[in-house]
Amino acid sequence: MLLGNNPYPQDVRVRREALALVGAGYRVTVIAPRMSGQPRRERIDGVDVIRYPSPIDAHGFVGHVAEHAFAAVAAFALASRTAVSPGFDVLHAHNPPDTFAVVGKLFKLFGKRFVYDHHDLSPEMYDARFGERANPLVRRLLVFLERLSCRAADHVIATNESYRAMEIERSGVPAESVTVVRNGPDPAQDFAVAPDGELRAKAGTILGYVGNMGRQDGVDHLLRAVRHLVYDLGIDDVYCVVVGKGDERAGLIELAAELGVSEKVWFTGFIPRPDLRRYLSTADVCVDPDPSNAFNDRSTMIKMLEYMALGKPIVAFDLPEHRVTADGAALYARPNDDLDLARKIAELARDPTRARQMGTLGRKRVESALAWEYSVPRLLDAYRRVSPTPLHA
Repeated sequence: MLLGNNPYPQDVRVRREALALVGAGYRVTVIAPRMSGQPRRERIDGVDVIRYPSPIDAHGFVGHVAEHAFAAVAAFALASRTAVSPGFDVLHAHNPPDTFAVVGKLFKLFGKRFVYDHHDLSPEMYDARFGERANPLVRRLLVFLERLSCRAADHVIATNESYRAMEIERSGVPAESVTVVRNGPDPAQDFAVAPDGELRAKAGTILGYVGNMGRQDGVDHLLRAVRHLVYDLGIDDVYCVVVGKGDERAGLIELAAELGVSEKVWFTGFIPRPDLRRYLSTADVCVDPDPSNAFNDRSTMIKMLEYMALGKPIVAFDLPEHRVTADGAALYARPNDDLDLARKIAELARDPTRARQMGTLGRKRVESALAWEYSVPRLLDAYRRVSPTPLHA
């Protein structure tokens, strides 16, 4: 497995896929960037991990090109060593970056099979991040690399049906060569815990958010919704805990001050997993403010699944994949309408019984249909199409 944008085992999807394959009898090696304090090599729960130095955080087009090129070269070098000893049969690349397609094509020359695990629609992500500043040439390059990845692959793994449709329509992948393997929480590990007393004492209604803070993530919509709650809808007894990091975090803290809600919002930054679970367990309502755009409309947001696993009611904009994920566990606001987002939050703040019922529904939905265990058979089926029996086990 090649991983470029996250370390291992911190990337939850990649870790769960690797463990599922080990459990099915495959021998798995993950090649990933090394974060501070991690050894160059180690074995974790039966998965061999080889790490390359993390590139410097990219800024601008040239920086991103250099970062992705470095990841591809480093992955190729380490995969070449692995091909000699102990050897491998399938190269499984997780995007981004889509430059791993070049690595896959090179190894196909030597009889290796190539699986492309499509995590993000890179062209749409680029548009969402840069908006009017997006360069048409860069977008064309991203589309080219995505098509190269899809067409070079012996099998494509999609995260949802929307991505599967894009792979078939935009890249011309035969329908039988694409398998949907959804992200999913583990109900045995992801469950509500006792609330945090200090956070609980902050207000009568606690709002929760966890996730990245880039332009495409819509945290600015959440902040404006908090302002509407306080100044327009008469819900002053509210406090919002925002967990995560990202390029827009500093600007969002400034925006909270401009909107007059700094005292109502706590930006925690990156925090350990136990703290995250405790804070979200304290929340009365969890919010997914991802705005409608070509990327978010087609993407499954892992934060929604985390909220549901914790039994929390959700307020989100009415996006197609949001409804596929949450169904009745969420209230849906008009897309990109901050005031309507606030109104939906207010509905649940004023009706705690309904909020609890929605949270219970979300938890049951995870347990009965959306947990990771339901995705494992699909992953193994995709591998049987590429390799009928576990090889090099």
